[in-house]
Amino acid sequence: MDIFLALKTNVLSIVMAVLFLLLLWKSRGKQSNFKHLPPGPRPLPLVGNIFQFDGKQAYKYYLELSEKYGSVVTIWLSTTPVVIISGYQALKDTMIGLSEEFSGRLNYPMIMKATLGYGVLSTNGHRWREMRRFSLMTLKNFGMGRRSIEDKVQDEAKNLVKMMNKYKGLAFNPADMVSNAVANVICSIVFGHRFEFEDPQFKFLLRTVNNYFIMLSSPLGQIYNIFPRLVSLFPGKHHELFRDLKKAREYCISETKARINNVEDASCPKDFIEAFVLKMEEEKNNPDTEYNVENIVSLIWNFFSAGTETTSSTIRQALLLMMKHPDIQERVQREIDGVVGQARWPSIEDRHNLQYTDSVLHEVQRYMDLTPIAVPHQMMCDTKYNGYVIPKGTVVYPLLSSVLSDPKLWKNPSSFDPENFLDENERFKKNDAFVAFGMATVPPEELDTTPTNCSFGRMPRIYECHAIPRT
Repeated sequence: MDIFLALKTNVLSIVMAVLFLLLLWKSRGKQSNFKHLPPGPRPLPLVGNIFQFDGKQAYKYYLELSEKYGSVVTIWLSTTPVVIISGYQALKDTMIGLSEEFSGRLNYPMIMKATLGYGVLSTNGHRWREMRRFSLMTLKNFGMGRRSIEDKVQDEAKNLVKMMNKYKGLAFNPADMVSNAVANVICSIVFGHRFEFEDPQFKFLLRTVNNYFIMLSSPLGQIYNIFPRLVSLFPGKHHELFRDLKKAREYCISETKARINNVEDASCPKDFIEAFVLKMEEEKNNPDTEYNVENIVSLIWNFFSAGTETTSSTIRQALLLMMKHPDIQERVQREIDGVVGQARWPSIEDRHNLQYTDSVLHEVQRYMDLTPIAVPHQMMCDTKYNGYVIPKGTVVYPLLSSVLSDPKLWKNPSSFDPENFLDENERFKKNDAFVAFGMATVPPEELDTTPTNCSFGRMPRIYECHAIPRT
């Protein structure tokens, strides 16, 4: 038995060694096929450069590489090359000047789990163009940026203020109520109604979106995107997330099917799903139609995942920065009082007269740097740029953080300063590089406004605040 056990062990060792050598050879061969790529740090066999940076702070590593190697840099995630584009001019040259060549979307395994390759966030070609066109047209018809959707926003804002007033000046964490308010605006557009905050289905959808966003930004999520089959073999929070994603899809499917043959007024759909269902009926005899249940379900998820967490995070960060900078908060309140007063709610028509407030909102987004790395792209064809050849299929990371923190483009890039968006006459000033609240529970100088989870996206820190009605 000992002889057979020893023989079995030796055979297994030999097999593992051979497999390792084959992978090593394949890795070296693959890297040699990309010899005309931009420069970058030397990758290790099999793993590439993944052990050379902090998973939570990947964009900072990319910024360091751009300072060393220039505006186009190549790194290797395992055996996959990734080209990082940084700096305003390089991003303009590639994302606008060579938009067709750089227009592909990367099908990340984590994103594919949620969308199954449908919708707009993880699609290319005809499907992407058709779903994007329909979504923009439908939202425009619903009044995106106009009165109908503005009413929904104002209603949720009123409800949010009402909830804050319940604390009567005591400290509270605004995270959940802000997320609920933002999500309900999306629900009103997509489902045609809002949810009560304690509704179990509503809470489930919000929890799933939040966990999804956290997973995308976590080291586990990044490793899954590199080694999806391997990571799937091990237990972890990703399995729980995948189960919730499946349940969320099933709910969206049931909402869609409930509207088929039940639209009351075909000339005036009451929500996004109804509009899509009517388009499905219109194209039911088209064998190549993109108007199917799979696409509407993924579009719904796109709205929630791309809208809820990002918008609520921006609002929460804005509140935190107002606590940190009470002088700026006071000036915003003074301008709103002068333009709007306290007898009515602000409207989109007031924006032109709220010059300082507009600059503050822009600066919140610039300073927060919500998405340091934009949605990853993929090359549609072999492309020459800046003396290098980027092959078809190569993954491209547009490093937006390199623009939002560039001292050549901003007055004070490292500080929260609305002056970055004001001209010499204290009027709001657009910048092409731009890709009222109570008291703090701690002294403003002690507040840490640095966002967390820095990879796919950044979120505000957990904090408590006071909301005190003004007289």
